[in-house]
Amino acid sequence: MRKRPHIIIFNPDEMRYDTMGHMGNPAAVTPFLDEFAAGEAVSFRRAFCQNTVCVPSRCSFFTGLYPHVHGHRTMNYLLRPGEDNLFSELKKEGYHIWMNDRNDLFAGQIAGWAKSNADEIFYGGNVPKAPEPVKPEHFGGGKEDLYSHYGGKLGLDENGRNYNPDDEAVDAAIARIKSYKGDQPLCIFLGLMYPHVPYQTEEPYYSAIDRSKLPERIKPEECSGKAEMLGQIRKYQDMDHFTEEDWDEIRAVYLGMCSKVDAQFRRLCDGLKQAGIYNDSAVFFFSDHGDFTGDYGVTEKAQSTMEDCLTRVPLLIKPPEWEKVDSGITDSLVELVDFYATAADYCQIMPKRTHFGRSLRPVIENRSKKVREYVVCEGGRLPEEEHCDEYHAAVPSENFVYWPKMMAQTDGFAHAKAAMIRSAEYKFISRITGEDEFYDLKNDPGERINHISNPEYAAEINSMRTEMLRWYQKTCDVVPYEYDRRFTDDMLWAKVKNICPPDRESQVKEMIKQGIDIGKLLQYVKGLEQGDK
Repeated sequence: MRKRPHIIIFNPDEMRYDTMGHMGNPAAVTPFLDEFAAGEAVSFRRAFCQNTVCVPSRCSFFTGLYPHVHGHRTMNYLLRPGEDNLFSELKKEGYHIWMNDRNDLFAGQIAGWAKSNADEIFYGGNVPKAPEPVKPEHFGGGKEDLYSHYGGKLGLDENGRNYNPDDEAVDAAIARIKSYKGDQPLCIFLGLMYPHVPYQTEEPYYSAIDRSKLPERIKPEECSGKAEMLGQIRKYQDMDHFTEEDWDEIRAVYLGMCSKVDAQFRRLCDGLKQAGIYNDSAVFFFSDHGDFTGDYGVTEKAQSTMEDCLTRVPLLIKPPEWEKVDSGITDSLVELVDFYATAADYCQIMPKRTHFGRSLRPVIENRSKKVREYVVCEGGRLPEEEHCDEYHAAVPSENFVYWPKMMAQTDGFAHAKAAMIRSAEYKFISRITGEDEFYDLKNDPGERINHISNPEYAAEINSMRTEMLRWYQKTCDVVPYEYDRRFTDDMLWAKVKNICPPDRESQVKEMIKQGIDIGKLLQYVKGLEQGDK
């Protein structure tokens, strides 16, 4: 058996793939991630989540299952007892599991369930509240400030910093790493809030982003045939009057938040090095989904709309030193379910049931390798499915920051189920209501023009529609690898007791108890009956 590595999972929330300098964004300031990708890790340019909101995405990449398999497709349906996941499987294999409480994974109403998946959970809340934004009003002080999710520049405390719950969790993880003396390999999971909205950060990150270098924003007036959900959110957020300077400020602060994430990740890696276990660790950096950040005229995220800014995420993997690595950027198409398979592969863990991830070790060893021709994502609900719309029963007042998205999601037509299949060149989105979507990513990487009715693309559309059907057929259920017995012990004994010699009864019953196959049992007892020893 190979040596088992420590597993280090650094999981920012809502971070787009193009927030890193090495992904070609000239305004991004992520020096450590860029250095990490260049020298020690593989950075996946085309990594995609399987759902565009937190809980379904996490339930997917921690189990290797797609959201539709067990119905984990809203914020209110989390893992429950009986659902194996990477943490429970690592723990059973002797790993010491440390996590912070920002996991969006385990059903909170079930007493002891979250704790049963870890050895230690860090809850935080032991430091003073970080300072609020310096200027609380930015776009006029009305609902524009609220619905834009913009906070701006945060204040500093008496120590010249803005120490938030993410900082507390990162420092707690570093302290635990340095103090750990156990013989078991470690699994450290750090789930951050940043760069999740509100868009706000402190110096030096606030001013680190050169606004003049921001890439061009994807404007709604340039688009046609987009998802109804986008139109609904845009209507309720009502930010069409924002200037490009307004949008640039939002986008720059979001990139500043990502720059802070970069610094926090550097601190964690430095802690691993100081503890002497960095080389023995498999380090995973990835986000659960992306963020609109002004593209298409909206902010934050949404289900049932599947633009790359939401579905495409950072994914960087550094293997332990004894594994081969071809560091740099790869264009191989991958999914976040592949994280589950890759971690299990490095840890030499055999899952006990079907999963749909593919180990990325071949790509990590050779960046030119491919493991997938297509990636998929899914979201939304059935129009009549009120129980699957967590916002349907009680939409709050207009003074709540999420009111626009909550109102949009009460629209069963707009929030209806959709699924995306994407290749390197094309994207097809199937919807149960409204118009399907098809994009030529070679000529329209911003997904501005929906070509679903363009006869020039009929062959590609039909091909991707067929591939989506095959994907659903392949992934529609989960089979446990351990076979079930069709008969109880009493049933088996009843089948042979009338031919079993009395002096062999206890022996045969013991064989039944040990799980003998019915065919072998019948053969054996018949042999006894015939005097065949």
